[in-house]
Amino acid sequence: MNRTRETCTYHCEIEAAFAIMGGKWKARIIWHIGEGKPRFNELRDILENVSPRMLAKQLRELERDGLVIRTLHPEIPPRVDYCLTGAGKALVPILESISTWVTEFCPDAAERIG
Repeated sequence: MNRTRETCTYHCEIEAAFAIMGGKWKARIIWHIGEGKPRFNELRDILENVSPRMLAKQLRELERDGLVIRTLHPEIPPRVDYCLTGAGKALVPILESISTWVTEFCPDAAERIG
């Protein structure tokens, strides 16, 4: 049986948080959306190795979970941008703390950041 996050029972708040924003791309997406209102292709360029399909999937999940707002502007050609909700903005200082923690306590990992 394939368990989805919607049917899963968590053992603690940390497990629930990582189910919502964990994985390879979501924290980075949140971080970059927090810096402005990027469009899809801008996010794809910033994240470099993410496929368009994976980026779209991650953005849909972040929107579904109430962390990201997708705004479609009625223009020709259509323009879509993304911004953080209040819950998404509340994650930015947490991500900054994680960044500081890596720099301070994981120097080997910090050296490989490029």
